[in-house]
Amino acid sequence: MVPTYDKIHVRFKFNDISFDRDALKELAYSYIKEGEPFEKEIGDFLSDWLDNKDYIFSKTSGSTGKPKILKIKKQSMVNSGIATGDFFDLEPKNSALLCLPAQAISGKMMLVRAMILGLELDAVKPKKSIDINLAKQYDFIALTPMQLYNSLDRVKNIKTIIVGGAPVNSSLLKAIQTLKADVYETYGMTETVSHIAIKKLNNFDSQINKPLFHVLPNISISTDDRSCLVIKVPYLSDEVVITNDVVKVHEENTFEWLGRYDNVINSGGVKLHPEVIESKLQDFISERFFVTSVPDAILGEKLILVIESIDNQIDETVFNVLNKHEKPREIVNISKFSESNSGKVLRKRSLQSMLNKLP
Repeated sequence: MVPTYDKIHVRFKFNDISFDRDALKELAYSYIKEGEPFEKEIGDFLSDWLDNKDYIFSKTSGSTGKPKILKIKKQSMVNSGIATGDFFDLEPKNSALLCLPAQAISGKMMLVRAMILGLELDAVKPKKSIDINLAKQYDFIALTPMQLYNSLDRVKNIKTIIVGGAPVNSSLLKAIQTLKADVYETYGMTETVSHIAIKKLNNFDSQINKPLFHVLPNISISTDDRSCLVIKVPYLSDEVVITNDVVKVHEENTFEWLGRYDNVINSGGVKLHPEVIESKLQDFISERFFVTSVPDAILGEKLILVIESIDNQIDETVFNVLNKHEKPREIVNISKFSESNSGKVLRKRSLQSMLNKLP
């Protein structure tokens, strides 16, 4: 029998204390009135979760456009939490750590999973380098790529790590190969109530050349005429979610992510995927960077490389890994990229800030 959103698992603990609905309401009130900013976010969500409505509101990250406020059914969040629990064999009394902002869907879902599945959840302040109690073993945590990269020396006591909010680059991928913890990259968005697909990143049983995203059970995928992913999640909604993510479907339940449709560059009639080019360059550029375009009278769009640096002179031999159409025609430096709350680079906003400074 599927739990309903108005129930709290009897095994649920938060920061080592058992809570029922009434006690959680008191905790929420206390956090809202007296807590640190990250605790206030937790309090705000718990207050919304425990009210008489069957829905909450959640804001999208704004990484691909203007942030939106979405109305999400609480039962849909419960169903999503159960799907994750089933995939990772999470059981009551398993330990978990919340180190993501509770104002984002990723943080909200860690709380929901714990309340519904009966997990023992600890919460720490969300930071780029997280504070983990090294004396305690954790079964499950969710991190952004930046958090994981900055905390590699503090995740030895963790069984399963899921990483989301931004793509995992090659540097991080290499760094996690020696970790004992099983690390998975997630694919999802606020519209799908957290992740709907998982890609294992380390500790393979056999040699895998190109790990793919595997969709969770009872989810179906297809592509539209743009080659963008279309998702059907029956336990969330009767409606399909049409994304702007260009993918290659390998089998009925697996896919390879190629990039954002709204990032595709048409340069002189050649369509280029910035994310594909970035993946080829990641081993050769130490600073944060992204590939985008600016208008060009001849090509229509001119491919450029944007680097987070005051003055970085790139050795153009790094472009030898690219084909002739993929080579940037200009290199641009920006001292500081714009970011979302999860640390995801906001490309359009970063580029616009640079353009606004031009004479």
